Amino acid sequence: MTTGMPRRPDVTDIDVIGGTEIRQLEVVDYDPGWADTYGEHEERLRTALRDRDVAIEHIGSTSVPGLAAKPIIDILVTVDDITAEEDYLPGLLAADYVLRVREPGHRLVRTPARDVHVHIYEKNHEAVTNYRLFRDRLRVDAGDRALYAATKQELIQRGFDDMNAYSDAKTDVIAAILRRARAAQG
Repeated sequence: MTTGMPRRPDVTDIDVIGGTEIRQLEVVDYDPGWADTYGEHEERLRTALRDRDVAIEHIGSTSVPGLAAKPIIDILVTVDDITAEEDYLPGLLAADYVLRVREPGHRLVRTPARDVHVHIYEKNHEAVTNYRLFRDRLRVDAGDRALYAATKQELIQRGFDDMNAYSDAKTDVIAAILRRARAAQG
């Protein structure tokens, strides 16, 4: 582990390994089995990262009971130093995850079937707070959960085949929900 060592610079560009992908996106009704799939991958990740001080959490729409979602399990793994890839990436690759994205402050590995995405951030990264805040808000606020579900359904009807464009189209709604979540915290 790199604790105590000077930090090295992070990557400065976005590297999407394998390039742009076109895939049919769909939003399906909530599946209670998503929690079990998350649990299986949490165990797999803990085994792969057994000697590392990491936190592992279920995030995204599949982590919100009752919320329709793309059938892709999103998992958050937080590490001490994102630039110390030697501390976490070899274990993840050995556990049959595939590196998909390397960008400043963030790495993404996923299953070859592309049905589980593992987002890796440093523990204090703003995205970590936002993922948790957004998930927790949707779990407790029926109005925001309904708004987000309707937004996703409307966007899917447009026929997005680029996951990044679909995600970008949700930005304003997500930002509004996050503002309400922060206001509710006081």
